[in-house]
Amino acid sequence: MRLTAALATAFVCGLLFATGFDLTRFGFAQEGKGAKVASSQVQSLAETGSAFEAIADHVTPSVVSIQTQRIRSNPRGGRSMRPGIEEFFRNFDQQMPREEAQEASGTGFIVSKDGYILTNNHVVADADKVTVTLLDKRIFDAKVIGRDPTTDVAVIKINGNNLPVATLGDDNVSRVGQWVVAIGNPLGLDFTVTAGIISAKGRPLRGLLNATYAITDYIQTDAAINPGNSGGPLVNIRGEVIGINSAIASSTGFYAGYGFAIPVTLAKQVMDDLIAYGKVKRAVIGVAITDATAPDAKAAGLNEVTGVLVQTYSFDPVDDSPAKKAGIEPGDVIVSADGKPTDRASTLQRIVRGHKPGETIPFEAMRFGTKKTFRVKLVEAPDAQQVASTDGPSHPFVPAESRRFDKIGIAVEPVSPELFTRARLDEQYRRALIVSDVNVTGPAYRKLFADGTILVRVLNPGPKRDLHTAADLDQVLSKLNDGDLVTFLVYDLGPGGSLRAVTVQVGG
Repeated sequence: MRLTAALATAFVCGLLFATGFDLTRFGFAQEGKGAKVASSQVQSLAETGSAFEAIADHVTPSVVSIQTQRIRSNPRGGRSMRPGIEEFFRNFDQQMPREEAQEASGTGFIVSKDGYILTNNHVVADADKVTVTLLDKRIFDAKVIGRDPTTDVAVIKINGNNLPVATLGDDNVSRVGQWVVAIGNPLGLDFTVTAGIISAKGRPLRGLLNATYAITDYIQTDAAINPGNSGGPLVNIRGEVIGINSAIASSTGFYAGYGFAIPVTLAKQVMDDLIAYGKVKRAVIGVAITDATAPDAKAAGLNEVTGVLVQTYSFDPVDDSPAKKAGIEPGDVIVSADGKPTDRASTLQRIVRGHKPGETIPFEAMRFGTKKTFRVKLVEAPDAQQVASTDGPSHPFVPAESRRFDKIGIAVEPVSPELFTRARLDEQYRRALIVSDVNVTGPAYRKLFADGTILVRVLNPGPKRDLHTAADLDQVLSKLNDGDLVTFLVYDLGPGGSLRAVTVQVGG
C-alpha cells in the first residue's frame, strides 16, 4: 500500500511539474483555437462531396466510349501451318496478303442532341470503322465529320435524337487551383471518374504535335488520366466542360501525376469550322514565336520579362507572311495584340485565333529599345503539314579550321563547300559561319547548337550586319562587355531547317 501510494504521488507530482512547463501538448483532445473541426467546415466538405456526385450524375451520361478498327495488310501472314501444306500457304500469301484488324479505344462526349461528338484526332485518325457506346449500353456506328491534327481535335457523328449533352464552359475564366473532374474510359475501365485540380494553364508540350501551327496552350491537371481517357471531358466544379483530355507526361506511359487537356474554347472553334466547312479556317500572322526570355526582354528594352519573341517567318515563300508585309521582323518582342497584353505565346495564339482570316488587328512590339506599331491583316493558315523534329543536325561535315569566341562560349568556322552541297543550302549561306563547338558552361549553351547552327546576321546591337567571316563576328563582340546582349539571326540545320532570332548575354 505504501509503494502504491508513493507511485501515485510521484505520478501526480510529475504531471503537475510537466504542466507547469507546458510539456503536456495533446493533439486533437486539447482545447484551443482551431483544434476542433468547425461545423461549417464539415458542411463545406459535405457540399464539395455532393458537387462531385452531381458532376458524375450530370456529365457521365453524355460521355461515350469509342472503339476504332483499322484494317492493315500483313503480306507474311503468320499462321501456324501443318507439315505438307506450308509451301502451299506460303505461295498463297505471296499472292493474297492477309488483312489484320488493329483495334483501339478512347473517349468522347456528346455536344448536340442529334449526335455530334467531340474527341481527339489521334483517337479516330486513319480508322476504317468507328463505334460508339453510350452509358446506357446503346451502340452506334459513327461517321468522322472532320479532324484537325494541329489541335488534336476531331468531330464524329452518330444518328440519334434527344441524346444527353455535355455543357461547354469557358476555360478563360478558370483558375489554377480550382477543382476539376476527368471522365473517360482508361485502361478498359469504362466511365471512370477521377478528380484533381488545375495545376497550370497555357502549357506548351514540345514535340507532342510536330506541326507548324500546333497548339501551345494546354491545361495541366493532376486528375488521373491514363490511356483510354483521350478525348474525354475535363469538367469544372459546376459541371461544365473546360477541356478535352489529350495527353499525359510519363516515363511509363501511365499516370504519373499530371495530364494535359485542350482548352474547350479552342476545341469549340475547331468543331464549328469542321462542321461548317469540313476543315479549320485558322487565322495566322505568319511567324514562328516563343515566350520571351530574360535576355530577349532586356534586349528589346523591356523592364520586365514578358512578351512574345518573333523567331522567324513561317510562310513559304517568306514574302507572303502577313507579319513581314506589315513590317514585323525576327527579334521583335510583341507586347500587345488587338489592344490586349501578350505575356506569353499562348496568350497571343488565343487572341489571334479569336479572329477570322481577312480581319486586320493592331500589334505593338519592342525592337531593341524602340516601340513599333503594326496593323496585320490575318490570313488563313495553309493546310497543315507534319514536319520532323529539328532537335539536332543531320548533315555531318569535315571540320575546317575554327576560331573560339570565349565571350559567348562558341567556336565557329566557315561553311564548307561539302556542307553547302550536302545540306542543299540556299545561296545566302555559302559565305556564312557555322557553330562547330559550344562550351557547356558558356552563355550560348542550349541556345546555339554545335555542328548544327549557322550564324547568319547580327540583329542587335546595330547596325545590322551579315556574318561572312570570323573577323566579322570578332568586330561585333570586341565592342561588347560582360552583361551586354547580342542578338543573332541563325539558321538551324536539320529536316525543314528554319531561321530564328536568339539573344545571348556576353559573359554569361
